[in-house]
Order: sequence, then C-alpha cells, then structure tokens
Amino acid sequence: MAGGNDTVVTEFFLVAFTEHPEWRLPLFVVFLSFYLFTLLGNTGMMVLIRKDRRFHTPMYFFLSHLSFVDICYSSVIVPQLLVVLLEHGVLISEARCAAQFFLFTFFASIDCYLLAIMAYDRYVAVCQPLLYATIMTEKDRSVLVAGAYGAGFSSAFIRTVTAFTLSFCGNNEINFIFCDLPPLLKLTCGDSYTQELVIIVFAIFVMPLCILVILVSYLLIIVSIMQIRSPGGRTKTFSTCASHLTAVALFFGTLIFMYLRDNSGQSSEGDRMVSVLYTVVTPMLNPLIYSLRNKEVKEALLKALNKSKASGKP
Repeated sequence: MAGGNDTVVTEFFLVAFTEHPEWRLPLFVVFLSFYLFTLLGNTGMMVLIRKDRRFHTPMYFFLSHLSFVDICYSSVIVPQLLVVLLEHGVLISEARCAAQFFLFTFFASIDCYLLAIMAYDRYVAVCQPLLYATIMTEKDRSVLVAGAYGAGFSSAFIRTVTAFTLSFCGNNEINFIFCDLPPLLKLTCGDSYTQELVIIVFAIFVMPLCILVILVSYLLIIVSIMQIRSPGGRTKTFSTCASHLTAVALFFGTLIFMYLRDNSGQSSEGDRMVSVLYTVVTPMLNPLIYSLRNKEVKEALLKALNKSKASGKP
C-alpha cells in the first residue's frame, strides 16, 4: 500500500462472521460438510448420467453440465472460506481477488444460462414433442452449451476488467465470504459512476434475460398442460418440470434478493447469510432436487447402490 491519507489498496484482508467469533468452528464443520456433499452429489450425478443409457438425452446432458458448473462454482468460494474461518482472515492480493471474482461471475453466469436452456428444453419436450428429436439434436444441444460457456466468459471478463479498473483506497477489509461486487464497491474511491454502470448493465442483462426465457417457457408449458383433458396426464406432464422449477426458484430467488434489492438498511451479516445460500447451499441441493423428484434417477441410484453392495460381498 502507498502511504498518506488516501492509502491505495493493493491487497485485501478477507474476513467473515467477525461479529460472532464463536461461530467459526461450527461454521467450518458445516461448510466443509456441505462442500463434500456438493462434490459427492454432483460427481455422482455426472457419473450416473454418463454410465446409464437411459440418461443419454438432452435434458440430462444439460443437467450433467449443470452439475459440473456447480462443482466449479462451489470450489471457487468454499475452500478459501474454510481457510478464512480457520485463520480468522486471509490477506489476498488484488490479482487473486480479481481472479476469484472472475471465476465466480463466469460460473454463476453459466448456471443462469443453463437453467434457461433447460427451461427451453422442457418447453420443446412438452409443447413440441414430435419435433423434439429434430430440434434438440446432439449438435444443437452442444451449440447451446458452448454458447452458455462463451456468454458466461464474455460477461465475466467485461465485469472483472471494469470492476478492477476502479481505485480502492483506505480500508482494505472485506467483511464477506469472498471477493464479490457489493463489498468491493464499498472500498472504491474517486469517480466510479461509469464502471459501476457497465457492471450493473451486464448484471441486469444476464439475470433478467434468463428469467424471461424461463418465465415464457413455463407460461407456454402451463398453457399446453391445461389443454390436456386427463388430470393424471396433466400431473404427469408437469411433474417432469417440477425438479427444474425448484432449482430455478432456489438459485434465482437468492440472487434476486441479493443483487436486485434496495441495500439501504440491510446488514452485512444478512448479506453474508444470503450469499451462503447461493454459493454453498444451492450447489449441494441441486443433485438432491433432481434425484428425489425424479423417479428414473431414484431407480438408477438404487440399482447402482445394490450393484455396489452385491460386488462387495465375498
């Protein structure tokens, strides 16, 4: 750091839950458990989809990528958070902070796009069943996923470059669980209006665009379902979308609460608790949501477990 009253910040001291030091060890155990479940659940989902031919379909192709992104997404945040809790804070360089912000934005953006793509996939499956195989070819679904990764990279790159051209001075303490935008903006000095505007525009572009695709897709799905005369048929058709709707509500619900609300009067402690939901809890719950609410996945899991037990017998 440079000397003087306007000290230029080149390193950040990352801390979390400083108001409750007695929480550190219990939170370490909880977050470590959640992270291990995230790795186990999402890896298991990817292996299951790859090995069982029943899951070689567009929906599960997208789900396997969602599981992969959730592992990466969680791994960007949780290991460092565990170190912060153990060591009562970590000093990180501006470059390392920028790298974490970029990776978080990259994987979070891909998550948004994948959930939107999966909603479109459900729309085609329910509303255009005869054309589903033609529309969702192997090439087309690969292009959609590649587009999600490309759009995520572009958004993350522009937001990161814009955010870290800001000047940081004075206090270098980030009382948050990772290098995220809201706590970083509190450390800026000088005129940052243009940069903040670019960052906000890209945030508004990604999230509402994905939500719009999801809402329109499910509106058309509901209209199509209501035209089914059999109540049993309506229930069965809608149940195929229930898992995805639950994942969408959990992911976007917490992000909207965090980023698209009025921050006035909100405590940083409350912000941290909300951030835990979308960075730690959601990646862990997604494989549970898709397995517990999906009969085919439950049957495949039971089959795999029984096969594992049988092979373990002498």
